[in-house]
Amino acid sequence: MVIYKPAEIAKALGISTSALRHYEAWGVVPPPERAPNGYRLYTGLHMAYFRCLRSMVPGFGYPLTYEVLRHIQKGELDTALWLVSAEQARLQEEKVTAGRTLALLQDPGLHPVMGKGMKHKMSIGEVAAITNVQTSAIRHWEKEGLLSPERNPENGYRLYTPVHARQIMLIRTLRTTVYYLDKMKELVQALEQNSVEKLKEVTVEAMVKIDRRNRQQYNGVHKLVELCVEAGFMDGSEVSLTLTRPTYNKDH
Repeated sequence: MVIYKPAEIAKALGISTSALRHYEAWGVVPPPERAPNGYRLYTGLHMAYFRCLRSMVPGFGYPLTYEVLRHIQKGELDTALWLVSAEQARLQEEKVTAGRTLALLQDPGLHPVMGKGMKHKMSIGEVAAITNVQTSAIRHWEKEGLLSPERNPENGYRLYTPVHARQIMLIRTLRTTVYYLDKMKELVQALEQNSVEKLKEVTVEAMVKIDRRNRQQYNGVHKLVELCVEAGFMDGSEVSLTLTRPTYNKDH
């Protein structure tokens, strides 16, 4: 069995030895055995955990990466893999939304979602369904000053137009790219004023970042599979993935 010193792993990953201790304290990697002098004795399995962690974070972020690795330590392979799959599905949804947003900027006559027409005046529920955005998010963006829907004079309910629908899709596409509220307001107002060239540019930039994150996620998944092989959950063959069956509680 190969034994690594903390300094060796830290050098290989380009991080500090204190970071290794933090990951261990947070339960992200299994605790190593100790030498008689108290020094940590990291194995190939620990190296696989650290490499997986460092590779997954760029595409999946710290919270989800930590959660996945904790499930792996518990032997909950399928739970970990489904968490990863769900995050990849969310990124795919972002990609689709960004593509629709760009199409709308290029041709304002298009509907935000194929097969879903738009009325001239819509309720918050209707515009949420068309744009596939939660009503709570739409209300939040209104409080931030990004949206300014009219009010029905009879009942005070919000009324949204096709322009609002396009603004909502734009905000959804750019919210992880444009970090400053004032800049986002400027872009949303530009859409209202039909100044779309800059909007096309930033939307394309957002799509480039989504593509990069997709590649980062696959790199993370690759290291996750390597970790699972090192931990004995997989050996890379189709047979190994069908032999083990999860044990379910019959009461559930």
